[in-house]
Amino acid sequence: MILAAGRGERMRPLTDHTPKPLLPVGGKALIVWHIERLRAAGFTELVINHAHLGHRLEDALGDGAALGVHIAWSPEASALETAGGIRHALPVLGDAPFVVVNGDVFCDADFTALRTAAESLRADGPLAHLLLVDNPQHHREGDFRLAPDGLIHADGLPRLTFSGLGAYHPALFAELPDNTPAKLAPLLREAMNAGKITGQHHAGRWIDVGTPQRLAELDRELVHARS
Repeated sequence: MILAAGRGERMRPLTDHTPKPLLPVGGKALIVWHIERLRAAGFTELVINHAHLGHRLEDALGDGAALGVHIAWSPEASALETAGGIRHALPVLGDAPFVVVNGDVFCDADFTALRTAAESLRADGPLAHLLLVDNPQHHREGDFRLAPDGLIHADGLPRLTFSGLGAYHPALFAELPDNTPAKLAPLLREAMNAGKITGQHHAGRWIDVGTPQRLAELDRELVHARS
């Protein structure tokens, strides 16, 4: 699942007429980078949610055939936050564990490892496997602590930043009411306290494309890498 329902307030005015995942970077839309990497890892059945300017996403990507995948759309009348959006898409996602990617980040991670992690998730735990990255300048305090045994903890030091990439078991979201906004962090922290969240550290390229400046910097980097 690719999360693409956010409004992108910090990206305005770029997002006034274009959904943030469709903003071009390195010659193609940000979301296309995700789709291509997912396809390369063997993911051909994708679910994408949307709210703000969702019709533009559907117009641009259609059923995904041009990119070698099949896209099922999960529209939201208004954005349901991360956990709420995933809960709303569960009927389309099915009963098996799945991988989720934030549509507004760029990451060179190999999704094959997340596919393998998803296969190890169970309803009685572990419920999720998260990809953590080094803390960026704009989020120096980090989010969670990764223990040597692979368990992720809500408290303690040192802390890493959640990348927005993870594998989840549907049971993590099953108790949430549908069509109700819900944040992901409280669910994760509760499961962490029960020892049911694992993770790994990704030391490669990752950027939260949250401002026009970061978008421009990433665009220059990718264009230069191709030249």
